[in-house]
Amino acid sequence: MRVKRQKRHRKIVRFYTACFGFRQPYKVLCDGTFVHHLIENRIIPADNALSNALAAPVKLFTTKCVIDELKRLGQSHSEAVEAAYKVAIARCEHEKLKSADACLMEVIGEKNPEHFFVATQDVDLRKKLQEVPGVPLIFGLRNALLLEPPSSFQRKFVKTSEEARSCMTKSEFKKLKKSTKNILETKEIGDSSNKNEELENQKLEMQADKKTHYARKGMGVKDRPQFKRKRAKAPNPLSCKKKKNHENPSTSSGKEGKDGNATLRSRNRKRKRSRGAKNLAVTES
Repeated sequence: MRVKRQKRHRKIVRFYTACFGFRQPYKVLCDGTFVHHLIENRIIPADNALSNALAAPVKLFTTKCVIDELKRLGQSHSEAVEAAYKVAIARCEHEKLKSADACLMEVIGEKNPEHFFVATQDVDLRKKLQEVPGVPLIFGLRNALLLEPPSSFQRKFVKTSEEARSCMTKSEFKKLKKSTKNILETKEIGDSSNKNEELENQKLEMQADKKTHYARKGMGVKDRPQFKRKRAKAPNPLSCKKKKNHENPSTSSGKEGKDGNATLRSRNRKRKRSRGAKNLAVTES
């Protein structure tokens, strides 16, 4: 059960830190009934018990009106009075003393700007504080300290505030309109000035070109250098030699012999020797 209770308490504390901006160390505003409950059930020291319940460091506060109410209850609450004097006292702005309930409601105000956790055993006071946004409530049950979950009113308040943040108000819409108009006007002025500057620069460039042109004419200097074009010349005679005739000398010599009735022969004939004469010489010997 303790593990489930701790998880539930952490979830509730996370809700108040995310939606209402509670920060550590948490401030706990105690009334007389809660202080008397701590002493009767011997939940001492109270700082450690509350820090374990909230899983964070804690500072305890009370008011002068609460201490005065405990004094009026007699000797049965003398220990509670002594314990209340040891706790830090929150400033209450009213001059005359009031009841503890009225004093705590005045300190909390409409939206609990000081981010107080209220610790009380009074059921009626708890019902009143449930209708105030951003007020977490602590109460004791025998030896245990419990953190009350946020009420339906507080959850609805968170939803409506988130929707209001997402939407734009009338004043913000008017400011946005004015800013957009100013931005557009400045852009138009800047564009027109840039165009005028470009035209002036173009005119100055044209004037400078004209001045340089007339100056060159007066000096007799041409605007552009004129280069002679390369034209085709006659071919190199050495590279244009006549082709040689590569004909066979044998054919030419044979033709000359036929034409001039020469006795030269076109080819040398080999002389063949007959072997029959050698055989006859051998037989005769």
